[in-house]
This record gives sequence, structure tokens and C-alpha cells, in this order.
Amino acid sequence: MVRGGFDHEILLLQGGGALGAYQAGVYEGLAEAGIAPTWVVGISIGAINAALIAGNPPGRRIERLREFWRRMSVDPASPLAAWPDSLRRASNYMAAMSAAAFGVPGFYTPRIPPPWFAPDGAEAALSMYDTTPLLSTLDELVDFDLINHGPVRLSLGAVNVCEGSSIYFDTDKTVISAEHVRASGALPPGFPPVTIDGEHYWDGGVVTNTPLTYVADQRPMTTARIVQVDNFMARGELPRNLGEVTERRKDIQYASRSRFNIQRLEEIGGLKAAMRRLLDKLPAELKSDPDAQKLAGVCDERSWMIVRLINRRPSHSGAVKDFEFSRTTIEEAWAAGVEDVRRSLAGWRDVRPKEIDRGIVVYRPTEDLAAPPPRSDGARPSMLHREKLQAARAKDKSR
Repeated sequence: MVRGGFDHEILLLQGGGALGAYQAGVYEGLAEAGIAPTWVVGISIGAINAALIAGNPPGRRIERLREFWRRMSVDPASPLAAWPDSLRRASNYMAAMSAAAFGVPGFYTPRIPPPWFAPDGAEAALSMYDTTPLLSTLDELVDFDLINHGPVRLSLGAVNVCEGSSIYFDTDKTVISAEHVRASGALPPGFPPVTIDGEHYWDGGVVTNTPLTYVADQRPMTTARIVQVDNFMARGELPRNLGEVTERRKDIQYASRSRFNIQRLEEIGGLKAAMRRLLDKLPAELKSDPDAQKLAGVCDERSWMIVRLINRRPSHSGAVKDFEFSRTTIEEAWAAGVEDVRRSLAGWRDVRPKEIDRGIVVYRPTEDLAAPPPRSDGARPSMLHREKLQAARAKDKSR
């Protein structure tokens, strides 16, 4: 296990439905490099991936992740990747419509009769799908005793439906069960709220899809390497039709001001470090001043590194990409996660806390890659073409 001198190795996982396969690939890339999280924080599908990681010993985590995503995929592997974009998109749309009409085995099933036939107040009236099948899948693939008594801290983001407030189920103070995981992924109106100890919870992404601010509020936490894995990308092209409008809206909404939050955290970390250095220079008689004591109270000695990995691969599924579970798409997303870790490791793996010198340093290896240009015919280049362009640029950049 590579800790790099950091007290905490933290993995942050966004929500994003089928896009969560990218996160599983990132974890495989980290494990391949010997980097193991001491704390995993997830929301929605990120909560499921987080539970699979924290709820299994290191040697079985990738196996369990693969088994989960194998069950989620709705068709056998096929040569869809080689198809023209128009046919690929049509096939992916059909896979998404299958998931919408018939559900995903081991995850959710459609309500029959539909919710508008159920009486007000009944759980069946509150969602289009029933997610109780997920409980059996989690109980089979996740060791909750290990989660609650093992070495890896687990935190799952949710929203209290009646209070409208964000809440985290954290093994530091809560005994986590499969219901807590299901609550973190209860995105309305598709999925029903989950009742825990008399309170009702929805998907944490309703308030924020990125758990970074929760981690930032934890004190004391002096040195940490944080790998944040984003399924949605805030930056994008101007939509050209209604389908692209819906996809773009999802990207912006579920990117959840992630870039802004990181920038603000980086700025605040720099200010706190500057205040600490200034306080250290004060003479003894001023250090006891009430204002100096107040400033000292908000300072800390944290030296954090944040590595932000974003799935920037082009989507062949458009507006339905978060519930398009075709096996080809799942496997491509997983492979993209592995590749993004492999190609970025050299830029951040060997950074040590002493090099940060109190404050927060942010690495954005996937954001720094230039987007490929559009084809001359106005269509977007295929995934294979884009990957070749990105690989060429990365090679040129390393020279």
C-alpha cells in the first residue's frame, strides 16, 4: 500500500448511475498502483461503489466491483464500439429504454401498477421504481460487519426529505447497513425515499453531488491525499438539439459546482496557511491578543493534495447516459477509469506533504487535456478517434 506520507488516503465518488463504472475503473487503477483508501465517501452510485470497496478485503474488491457491474449490464458484450456513431447511439438508447421499461435486475424494478394508482402516502405512490432488489445484491456482495468494524472509514451522502438538509451516514458515528446505501441512491421521482430511524431520505445528489465539502469540514485532519472522481463534466459544447440540451443540463446540474468548490477550498486553504505563517511571526504579547487567538482558532496545519479525475470520454448515450447500462458502455467506462489513473500517476503520485507546506494543492490531470476538434463534416469524432488524439497529445506533452 502506497501512502506517500499522508495520514489519510481519501476517495470521493459522485453520483451518476451507469456512469459509476468509471469510478470502479479508477479504483482498479489506484489498486494497481498500490494506493488504497483509508476513507471512502460516496453519493448515490458512488455510495454503492464505496460500500463495495469498504465492505470487502483488498484482495476481493475489484472482483466484487466487477460482479456488481456485470449484473447491472443488460446485454452481452458485443462489437458496438466499432459501429458508426448513429447506430451506436440508437442501440444505446434501446438499452436505456429497456432499463426504463423493465428495470435492472438486482437493482430496481418498475412498479406494477404504476404509482398514480397507489393511494397517497403509500411508498408505491412515491416513485416509479422499487429498489428493494438492491438490498439483496448488497447483502450478497458487501460485508457490512467489515464496513462497521474494519479499517476503512465509510461515509454516504443523503438528504433528509422533510428537513431538506444534507446528511452523511458515517461509520465514525453510525452503524451502516444496506438501507443506508439504498438511501444515498434514492433519487426521486425514480426511486422512493428510504426510512431509517423514523426519518425519510433521498439521494444526496438532490443537494450536492460531490462530497468534498463534507470532508473539508472534518477536523483535525492534517495531511491527506484526496482523489475525487467525477462522472459529469461542467465544461462542454453548445447543444445542437433537444437531446443534447438534456444531456448538457444533466452535466451542469450534477457536476454540482465541483470546480467552484475545489477552487474555494484551495483559496481558503491558502488563506489559512498565510494566517498561520503571520501568527507565527507575531511577538509574544500580540499572540495573546483576543483577535489573534480567534484567528488561530480557524487555522490548521493541514497539507492536502486533491487529485480531480473527470470522465471526459464522449458519450454515445446522450441524455440517457446515466441509465444506459449496456455492457459495452459499462466496460468502456471502466477501462477509461483505469487508463486515466495510469496516464496521470506520474504527475501526482510522488508528491509528499512536506512539498505542500501547509495548504491545499490541486491536480487536474484530466481537465488539462485539450478537447479534440470537431470533424470537418460537423459531426463529433468517434470515441476511438478522440482517444487517439488524446493519446498523441499526452505523448507530446510528456516530451
